[in-house]
Amino acid sequence: MSEQQNVWEGASSITMELVIIGAGPSYSNVVGAVGASYLIVDDGHALLLDFGHGAFSNLANAWEPSNLDAIGISHLHPDHFIDLVALRHYLRYEFDPPRRVRVLGPAGLGDRIDALHAEPGFTAETLDVEPVGGPSSRSIGPFTLQSALVLHTAESYGYRVSVTAAPERPGIVYSGDCGRADDLVPLLRPGDTLLTECSFGPGPVPPDAFHLDGAAVGRLASAQAAGAVLLTHVQMSHDRSRTLAAVRALYTGPVRFVAPGDRLEL
Repeated sequence: MSEQQNVWEGASSITMELVIIGAGPSYSNVVGAVGASYLIVDDGHALLLDFGHGAFSNLANAWEPSNLDAIGISHLHPDHFIDLVALRHYLRYEFDPPRRVRVLGPAGLGDRIDALHAEPGFTAETLDVEPVGGPSSRSIGPFTLQSALVLHTAESYGYRVSVTAAPERPGIVYSGDCGRADDLVPLLRPGDTLLTECSFGPGPVPPDAFHLDGAAVGRLASAQAAGAVLLTHVQMSHDRSRTLAAVRALYTGPVRFVAPGDRLEL
């Protein structure tokens, strides 16, 4: 699905567009599957959330990568950040002088990328990496980007993106990888779109996995009065129809899976 769809029934004006660059988990049997990556666009500006394996080519066909206002990385698992390497090369070798992109993420992100090439300073040649620094709120172009720590790795984040000039409008909340749905409560406001991982489908989640399933997503969306739920990052062995049913058993709003190429008006 590549046509634009309006998530909000009867919405009077459009403030943001969500472009699904990649929606896959760490492994998949789906041909063309791409790791987690989500582009949010407003008024000629763009913010990217996560940049997993294979995402660079899809991004380059949706938006000029060097014109991103920033990239927010949720945590230091490769299926959420590894294509920063491709971006680094692109910015370094396709432009003279090289261009730069701002990257926000957990502490140690730059060191992690440098270590892949055993080359200190590799990342800093084109990427301005800065730590998220715990729960925070910052302006990036026309957007307000809020973060909250979530249970997954030692330092993992969920994000909320809204348009700064229209605080009354719903935003979009991205879970990253999250092992406790309640960690997203500080971000999720009534009417927001919840873009959430649902790695273990209809469930249950193994006790040491630190991911979500349909029941956890449904309870969160219902309790926080989310405007819509967009499901992503489901493991290949889990049935999607049963996953949707698990969410809908607890949440009565619109629910759907997203896939690379989807363009959704928010």
